Amino acid sequence: MNIILGIGGGIAAYKSAELARLLIQRGAKVRVVMTHAAQQFVAPLTFATLTGQKVITSLFSSATAEDTLASSVEHISVARENQLLLVAPATADILAKFAHGLATDFLTTTYLAFTGRVVLAPSMNKEMLAHPATQANLTILRERGHVIIEPDSGYLACGEIGAGRLAEPERIVEVVLAPDHPRDLEGEHLLITAGPTQEAIDPVRFISNRSSGKMGFALAASAARRGATVTLITGPVQLPTPSGVTRIDVRTSEQMRKAVFDNLEEATVIVKTAAVADFRPAHPSTQKLKKTAMRLSLELDPTPDILQELGHKKGDRLLIGFAAETERMEEEARRKLESKNCDMIVANQVGGAETGFESDDNEVLMVLRSGRTIPVARAPKPEIADHILDQVLTLRLEPSATLK
Repeated sequence: MNIILGIGGGIAAYKSAELARLLIQRGAKVRVVMTHAAQQFVAPLTFATLTGQKVITSLFSSATAEDTLASSVEHISVARENQLLLVAPATADILAKFAHGLATDFLTTTYLAFTGRVVLAPSMNKEMLAHPATQANLTILRERGHVIIEPDSGYLACGEIGAGRLAEPERIVEVVLAPDHPRDLEGEHLLITAGPTQEAIDPVRFISNRSSGKMGFALAASAARRGATVTLITGPVQLPTPSGVTRIDVRTSEQMRKAVFDNLEEATVIVKTAAVADFRPAHPSTQKLKKTAMRLSLELDPTPDILQELGHKKGDRLLIGFAAETERMEEEARRKLESKNCDMIVANQVGGAETGFESDDNEVLMVLRSGRTIPVARAPKPEIADHILDQVLTLRLEPSATLK
């Protein structure tokens, strides 16, 4: 997809760099258009480096008369070469100009020449957002068929708290790319677990692991875009909730187990990406343990094996497990497939800097009950998520592969 990324003049313009990176990572070609005010917050060179393309910063070039003539109609060619116009941040000024057809710079003239899909992500002070003029402009733009990504609430650059923060780049990307995804998971209800669990040692310390939750959240986002109903049960992570996903936050393995079985009945597909702690302290202290010169030993008990319990109770649901390994990846994946009664295990090597828990990329091996193995080369986790969901659809067409 070819996308025009318009950037308005607000402090949230710094988030647009991450937005451009995520769009490119998902295969989009991004052409950046910056208003004069936007350039006061972020340098055009930042976006030129990220996109590999010239950043458009003004309506006219001052180089030569020939260049000026070419620049004067460049907004027409840019409008025709791209399928989507995304403005993030969309300031109150930009919303007003778009709503009333003012053409004062490259971005606004391009908007009037553009016939494709328009997505606007407003960002401004809460009083400016609530002002009747801004709300009237948003109504006009919605009636025109444009997609408005509602701003988040929280701390604003002005020091106040309220609505007006630019939506997180991940949420904007989900909205932008949604039409490119087939609705091939409609009718499915995916129950997905993600992230780590934390098992208390005392009120301030716990046992956990390095899972970031990124793979599970990518699966939830992709499944929702493809039409599925998605329930995401997650351990403690710092990730925004994907659009259209019901999120349940838990902390311990026991809480995760309860949430899984409380939500199992409606699920048609279970995807267990969570890195549940294998052990928990047998006798967690109710008071903070004091540091001493003495060695401290912890007695550990095994946590519930949620995946194995699901294997016994899954019925005709598809059960997809994950195996994070440091050695003998395929062998361990096959062992887990059989012992947990899964329909597929997604195995990946952890411990490296470029893939695994904390990375944005992954490289996996899908091991199927049929005996087949499907390697998926290193790619961004959202792309890996789509490969996994493609295989879920294939398994749906092979009901004999699913054990009850």
